[in-house]
Amino acid sequence: MLAALQGAVRHAVYGLRGGFLVRPIAIAFALGACGVVLPRLEQASGVLEDAAGDGLPFVLLDPTTTQGAIGMISGAVMTVVAIVLSVLLVALTIASMQFSPRILTGFVEDRVNQHAIGIFLGTFLYCLGAYPTCHAGARPSACAVALLGAVLLATACTVTLVIFIHHIARSINVNFITERIALETERVIDDVTPRPIVCQTATTEHPMPSFAEGPVLTARRSGYIRFIDAERLRALALRDRVAVRVERRVGEFVPAGVPLLCLSRPRKVDADAFLDAVDLGPVRTMEQDVDFGLLQLVDIALKAISPAVNDPSTAINCIDQLSRLLSVVAAREPRPSALFEPPGVARVVFRPTSFDHLLEVAFAQIVHYGRSDFAVSLRVMRALGDIAAVTRDPRHLHALSTRAEATAAECLPHLPVAAHAKVTERLRRVTDRTPQPV
Repeated sequence: MLAALQGAVRHAVYGLRGGFLVRPIAIAFALGACGVVLPRLEQASGVLEDAAGDGLPFVLLDPTTTQGAIGMISGAVMTVVAIVLSVLLVALTIASMQFSPRILTGFVEDRVNQHAIGIFLGTFLYCLGAYPTCHAGARPSACAVALLGAVLLATACTVTLVIFIHHIARSINVNFITERIALETERVIDDVTPRPIVCQTATTEHPMPSFAEGPVLTARRSGYIRFIDAERLRALALRDRVAVRVERRVGEFVPAGVPLLCLSRPRKVDADAFLDAVDLGPVRTMEQDVDFGLLQLVDIALKAISPAVNDPSTAINCIDQLSRLLSVVAAREPRPSALFEPPGVARVVFRPTSFDHLLEVAFAQIVHYGRSDFAVSLRVMRALGDIAAVTRDPRHLHALSTRAEATAAECLPHLPVAAHAKVTERLRRVTDRTPQPV
């Protein structure tokens, strides 16, 4: 029960960053509450009327006129809401068809879009809340407060509409789309691998437990692994004096009934508590999934270099962002493959995402489908050289050298002879950084 509650709180916090279910609704209901509360407070207290007297601009308006003005503002705002949602739907359709369906989440998570929808809906709810206050016998100052708030919100809606249209025009630009994806992926990298590589030191090898005799905990439902609560798994394993191995990585799909966790020894444990530490869902999210950010950029690049689109400039932009992200990963200490408690005793064992795997995700498909495009192939080689320039880890350098050699071997047969020299030169820049075995 506690684990389920913790998971719900974590998803609620993550949901605050995106979607139309939290921030826009919160803004709308907050403004709607102002429309209910403020005129009624003035109706009950008359503070503004006593302070301003006849000097308040809207005091001379009768309740009927005020109701008409508020109703007019309410109708106009709902018309604008329909226009805004239509524009957003068109932007989503264009982005999905031209780039990739994977990027649609970014549009609904965009703060400007969320605030615009919240302000428009909030203005409508404000008018609904303030409308009943302007009845026969109401204080003129209460009607003035209601109308003044509606006018101010209508002005805010006008400014917001201009900002929203400008923002949508920018947001369907591929440069801004790839930049947004890269920034979100960088935040995930900072969370998953926060420590930079300082120096190469010998690592202590701890013995890993055997999981051959232990029971297997299978997934209760199908879904993508969105989050692994490693600290909770360590606490549970320490309590039950076992070690647990997570059989799948974050982002991988797990069908129901497939092994998800494996224990090191036969022991009666709370299987539900262990399984609750691994969150499964119908779609992948960016909570811990670095691969998902790379895949979004790869999808855009593949769509761009397809014969139907033939836009290598967009593919090159995606390659640049991929090199940016992998440069960050290459300069960080890799995520540990096991958690220990007490020191030297493994409690949680992972199947970590290797740097070789990230290189394959980022560049393998782009190289395969863009091997006959000289600009794309050359930019991939330069990206590998840029990544090699920021890392001192021999394992990373070896992986980069291997990937560069594979890229050159796949591209050279499909490129004109005149382009071979440039590809070979960029290959040499990568391989020269790789330490030679002694």
